[in-house]
Amino acid sequence: MKIMVAIKRVVDYAVKIRVKPDKTGVETNNVKMSMNPFCEIALEEALKIREAGLASEVIAVSMGPPQCVDTLRTGLAMGADRGIHVEATTGLYPLNVAKIFKRLVELENPGLIFLGKQAIDDDCNQTGQMVAGLLRWPQATFASKVVLDKEKQVATVEREVDGGLETLSLDLPAVITTDLRLNQPRYATLPNIMKAKSKVIKKYTPQELNVDIRSDLEVVQVTEPPKRKAGVIVSSVDELIEKLKNEAHVI
Repeated sequence: MKIMVAIKRVVDYAVKIRVKPDKTGVETNNVKMSMNPFCEIALEEALKIREAGLASEVIAVSMGPPQCVDTLRTGLAMGADRGIHVEATTGLYPLNVAKIFKRLVELENPGLIFLGKQAIDDDCNQTGQMVAGLLRWPQATFASKVVLDKEKQVATVEREVDGGLETLSLDLPAVITTDLRLNQPRYATLPNIMKAKSKVIKKYTPQELNVDIRSDLEVVQVTEPPKRKAGVIVSSVDELIEKLKNEAHVI
């Protein structure tokens, strides 16, 4: 069984985000980029399943500009067997990505797809659900535990909900999106980093896959949130109540 894993290149989580002067988006020039943390978790889970003998191959997939190859190499250094890069110079929205993924699934025929539950740049939390919808595959989102039964071709997934834990049973093939508590991603070792340089990354374009990536969405403007006002120290409970009532208007 093959496992496909979606990998997204995002601004590193430790970088302070800056809006472009023309307010068309977020500044990415000369900014450290890395793999989306939820994608790291998705890849780690796929690697653990392969190492347990329940899968034969892990394929890392990334979509976007040529620099995405660097992120794919990180995934290959972690242990993925090969990579697929769909090069696109324009921005891809979740539905675009889902349509491309559907086409890749038709070409590769995987038995399981892992995606991070969301990306830390846009926080959409839509792509996994859209992929499952287009493929008409069962899905489990926000997975905190995954158990595969290879004989029955069933995946049992625990997910965190407001009331506790929910357990789902999915017939394979299926789509699973991963949450933070699923696992702790491994670090790429130096020998594996060197090996990753020789691993295959197949390249496509949306046009070669016959996928129309035109979008009905348009980003009108990106602005920073208003700066938080400085707090004040009150001298008594009565003064606090007075401010909450007359200034904040919350009581």
